[in-house]
Amino acid sequence: MLSRLPPLLPYWIGAAILLFWFVGAYNRLVRLRSAALQAYATLDAALLRQLDFVQSQVQAQALKDEAGAASPAVASLRASTLQLTTLLAATRLRPLDPAAMAALDTALHVMLTGWQRLYPDAVNSFEVDGTLSRRLPLPDASSGPDATPPPTAQAEPAVAWPEPSATAEIARHQFNLAVQHYNSAVGQFPALLVAWVMQLRRAAAMK
Repeated sequence: MLSRLPPLLPYWIGAAILLFWFVGAYNRLVRLRSAALQAYATLDAALLRQLDFVQSQVQAQALKDEAGAASPAVASLRASTLQLTTLLAATRLRPLDPAAMAALDTALHVMLTGWQRLYPDAVNSFEVDGTLSRRLPLPDASSGPDATPPPTAQAEPAVAWPEPSATAEIARHQFNLAVQHYNSAVGQFPALLVAWVMQLRRAAAMK
């Protein structure tokens, strides 16, 4: 009875199985990519909130300066906000592009550094769960080498944000986690073959 089956039937069955697997693997990659894009949309809104906060403070500081002339520190901070505004708009078009994310990451940290130099006491660090985080003080050199060191801080300290809200830090963590899951799926065999065929590239996290 088996001899009566069409000779090409096993090949058609194999092709159908391969097609179903390809579609399933592609759909999984698309879901993970969509999750990363959604996470970036949340991060983008949180970064805009930080940017608006800094710009409002810069504007208020400029009004306080004598004769309306902003100090070099304020002018530098204002320039960094303009650069961040431009790169946010550009990254919004391709948020998973590593080059775009690297440029945005650099612009963000330039603004944060400028803010911290101008307002060293007005920075807020949070854990990924939104808990307020405080940096540990350095050991006192006068206490000697046998002094008990303070507890070890986390390997990658949270970003110091100007606006006192944990939203940006939580959104950054969620985006990085989504990117990690997506990149892990893209790099797995044989799903990486699907990613290569469909031109799905690895994304970059925000540092």
